[in-house]
Amino acid sequence: MRILVPARPAPLVDSCTIAPMRFAPEPPAPAAHAARTAILLCNLGTPAAPTAAAVRPYLAEFLGDQRVVEIPRLLWWPILHGIILRLRPRASAEKYRQVWDQGGASGSPLLHWTQVQVRMLRGWLSHADAGGVLVAAAMRYGSPSIASQLDALKAQGAQRILILPLYPQYSCTTTASVCDAVYAWASTQRHIPELRFVQRYYDHPGYIAALAASVRAHWQDHGRAEKLLMSFHGVPLRTRTLGDPYIDECHATGQLLAQALGLSEQDYCITFQSRFGKAQWVEPYTQPTVEALARSGTCSLDVICPGFTSDCIETLEEINMEVRQAFLENGGQEYRYIPCLNDRADWITALRDIGLQHLQGWPVQG
Repeated sequence: MRILVPARPAPLVDSCTIAPMRFAPEPPAPAAHAARTAILLCNLGTPAAPTAAAVRPYLAEFLGDQRVVEIPRLLWWPILHGIILRLRPRASAEKYRQVWDQGGASGSPLLHWTQVQVRMLRGWLSHADAGGVLVAAAMRYGSPSIASQLDALKAQGAQRILILPLYPQYSCTTTASVCDAVYAWASTQRHIPELRFVQRYYDHPGYIAALAASVRAHWQDHGRAEKLLMSFHGVPLRTRTLGDPYIDECHATGQLLAQALGLSEQDYCITFQSRFGKAQWVEPYTQPTVEALARSGTCSLDVICPGFTSDCIETLEEINMEVRQAFLENGGQEYRYIPCLNDRADWITALRDIGLQHLQGWPVQG
């Protein structure tokens, strides 16, 4: 006779004992009186060196961001990894080499000026009785990453963090991408700090005043050209139809700057640079506009990039080298680039005021 023996039931297993924990253990949170407030300045990013080997992973991260290139990955990935990342790094590295260590920077100008702004902002906050605020800088692409800097601030006791992108005009391709990186970091944390975000300051009086003062200082030192050209970073025209306010905010900044300088519509123009790919981008494009101005008899031109708060490859190489050459080759005689706000005291004052405005209600003293 066959006797059926019931199978022994499988032991209950706590899945936590076999699967890695998603949220790592953390030390106890600091006492309420010891918790710190912090500001994280966020800029676009830079490769670690002006070489093809360093540019390739930087471009892969940058152009792999779906906020930057809104093409389905099934279509975009073969183009990015099969063509662009094979051909573009060498040419981009050469451009970086032309501006590396330029203007007093040691290494990447963008990283240099962002770090200078951090050091200056710490001092400005201290003078405003906000010396207890921690200040750090992060890059959306490259190093130091947003996640690593948030980890560092948290390790210093920061439980209230203001994210302040160094993009005056809001765009899905820049500001929103910073938010994505912060949210991605927060999704890995067990104890998430309080978070606030500065979305835009394209019309902040201190920012506009700093831009105007930089133009006036340039005019005082070099004289005033026939026309002032304001060049902003371009975006695909499609972004406006999809609801991105960036283009309108750029025009608003340009008009406010013109008003502060007392310019008429004939004295200035607003253009967009750094077009990439074959899609239609917002017009007018910077270089063709400059070439047309030179051919039509404009002999002298002042150029400023109000959307960039730190000099970088787009301002130092594209605007001050490539576009300069295009103006001169088409009959222009005097082309003068006005540097970004960089370490101007009035800009750091504006940056401090923007930060303090968004820190209201949080303790800021040491």
